[in-house]
Amino acid sequence: MLNANLRTSDDYLRSLRDGRRVYIDGQCVTDVTAHPALAQGARSLANLFEIAAAPENREKMTFTSPKTGNPVLRAYQIPRTHEDLKARRLAAETWAESTFGLMGRSPDHVAGFFCGYAAVPEVFAAGGQRFADNVVAFYEHLRDNHKYVTYAIVPPQIDRSKPAHQQTDPTLYAGVVKERDDGIVIKGGQQLATAALYADYIYISSIHPLQPGDENYAIGVAVPANAPGVKLYPRRPFGAQATNSFDYPLSGRFDETDCFVVLENVFVPWEHVFIYRNLQVARDQWWKTPAHLYGNHQAQARYVTKLRFMIGLAKRMNEMTGNDSNPAVQVQMGELASLVSIVESSLLAQETAATTDANGVLWPSRTALYSIMALQSELNSRMIEIIRELTGAGMITLPSSQRDFTNPETRADIDRYYRSATTDAESRVAVMRMAWDFIGSEFGNRHQQYEKFYGGASFIVKQNMFRNFDFARATSLVDRALALPPFDNSNVHSR
Repeated sequence: MLNANLRTSDDYLRSLRDGRRVYIDGQCVTDVTAHPALAQGARSLANLFEIAAAPENREKMTFTSPKTGNPVLRAYQIPRTHEDLKARRLAAETWAESTFGLMGRSPDHVAGFFCGYAAVPEVFAAGGQRFADNVVAFYEHLRDNHKYVTYAIVPPQIDRSKPAHQQTDPTLYAGVVKERDDGIVIKGGQQLATAALYADYIYISSIHPLQPGDENYAIGVAVPANAPGVKLYPRRPFGAQATNSFDYPLSGRFDETDCFVVLENVFVPWEHVFIYRNLQVARDQWWKTPAHLYGNHQAQARYVTKLRFMIGLAKRMNEMTGNDSNPAVQVQMGELASLVSIVESSLLAQETAATTDANGVLWPSRTALYSIMALQSELNSRMIEIIRELTGAGMITLPSSQRDFTNPETRADIDRYYRSATTDAESRVAVMRMAWDFIGSEFGNRHQQYEKFYGGASFIVKQNMFRNFDFARATSLVDRALALPPFDNSNVHSR
């Protein structure tokens, strides 16, 4: 049933109590909204729906569904003008600012992929018209019902020296094991389903190159997170140790939780099948539709927000320690600001250099997107290193916990020695604790790994850049230089 009203935080949290099977510490979690390791992450994501549903955000966060006339999430808008693409970015930034850019697989990420699929359904029609019809209908279902979809598109790291069909067990990787009149049955494992335990649907496909013989794994299907046979294995949630928000200000709230998906003979009805045993379509979905561009345009808007937060933390730390006016510190902050600005400028260039296809659909600039994605792992590491240099021992000379402020004996020492020239001890410790949570904690290190491989291995993204750069224009300059008329100064004598 179509919903004329936007989804609220309560609506979203209720939807998660649907019997999905999530395993932590050997136990099946019956309610992810109540489990101490997962509840705060659920609330942070629920808040995104509350932001979108707020009347004052209606224009920024929604557009009118062309099918129902109801307001729907801006994340599902297929851009046809530069203003449309900018509007998508502004909505993405609004959500990212509420999580400080720390939740990368928010509901607007994979939404962008389905926008790209629905924008060029003929790519899916290459496998049969019904699959094109299916992907458009499912996109409309997601859009008009304000659904949250994530994906698992990478096979397990079991034996990467062999293709999927040559693994020791043909059901290690997620693939088709049975075809029925009403759908297909899939079995196997797939990663990296970040936020899957918080989503409505998981899109199962493969972005890794597939080879002849891998047809059973060349699929694209949507599976409800609570479908019979779906089991989710999250890595150790950081919320499990987050006893309070003072000591764990970020990891206690914004862990989106990466999951491994196990599919035990999961039935998928035909209407949720978009690619079926087709190697070419499985590849073309990423590169012959704007899906990869839309999803990563949102990702870059989220990343820029995270970088603004990062440099803001560094600035606050410098102000507290009295180093803000130190020329050496200003040089480091200037480098950090330059790198942040480069990423931001690349994001804006994706919009200004966007192009329109024959169907009137706007595609973000490939070169602007892939150039920054190709360098993101290196730039991110450099920015983190600058902040480590700026903080020195500040992040590791902190009280053991918030409880040290409650003991009169320890409180006296903390107030005396942990203060700064501009703030009291508790305020300074709060900032430094946040910086540690961002950079030095297990949560912080997960984020460094996450950003390093956000677009896949850097060599893959650089190959994307190689395929999309205008080498013809560059080499034409060389050809023009080689074709310049000759001259000979050997008989010219100076006077």
